[in-house]
Amino acid sequence: MERKQFIRTLSFLAFSGPAAWASCKKDDDITPTDETGTDVTVDSSCSVTPAETEGPFPTKTPTSYVRSDIHKGDGLGVEMTALITIANVNDNCNPLPGALVDIWHCDVDGNYSQYGGMQMQSANYQSANWFRGRQVTDGNGLVTFQTIFPGWYQGRATHIHVHIYDGSGKSLLVTQIAFQDSLSIDVNTNGANYGYTKGTSGYIYNSRDNVFGDGVEKEMSTVTGTMAEGFEMKITLRVNA
Repeated sequence: MERKQFIRTLSFLAFSGPAAWASCKKDDDITPTDETGTDVTVDSSCSVTPAETEGPFPTKTPTSYVRSDIHKGDGLGVEMTALITIANVNDNCNPLPGALVDIWHCDVDGNYSQYGGMQMQSANYQSANWFRGRQVTDGNGLVTFQTIFPGWYQGRATHIHVHIYDGSGKSLLVTQIAFQDSLSIDVNTNGANYGYTKGTSGYIYNSRDNVFGDGVEKEMSTVTGTMAEGFEMKITLRVNA
């Protein structure tokens, strides 16, 4: 069951050196970006990752997009390696091999491929298939995608959609990956050279996002690196399998 209904419509910390934006920190080490944006500590307890709305943008034919490199090909965006581990809560959160993991996210301008003519879209990309892919978890429960740091669009904080299936194709979890407010603000404030030209006017922080607003601790990624060198994102998503 989803925690919320589907949404109807759709800088402050410098990121100048390697940093773990979602590393385990004490409460008094949590850094507020302003009165509405606050970085959170990742909850790594062995419990199922919250389900979220699939959104209007699931990959239509995911079997056609078994690939690790999901770039758009326009050269825009900060390079990001996404390392996603799937763990089985029913097996003491040991890694789950052989799971199918689909991800999809928007480009630097907030557009999704395979869709067009929507309020949030600046162009029609119905015939495009970028920033979408499927991988199968290895013996360590890990899948890897080569992509970019996602952009944002009105009404949502930065996020990546994820749908996890078991090896037979049974749906295990639909969720979303969150990013620390400070990182999203930094990229969209200082990343114009990489194509992030929208700025942050109207940006929705995680706490006010109508998907993430009830907490992102179990969906928060850990990101290291720099815009110049590229990011590495890590997260463990936990399912009942």
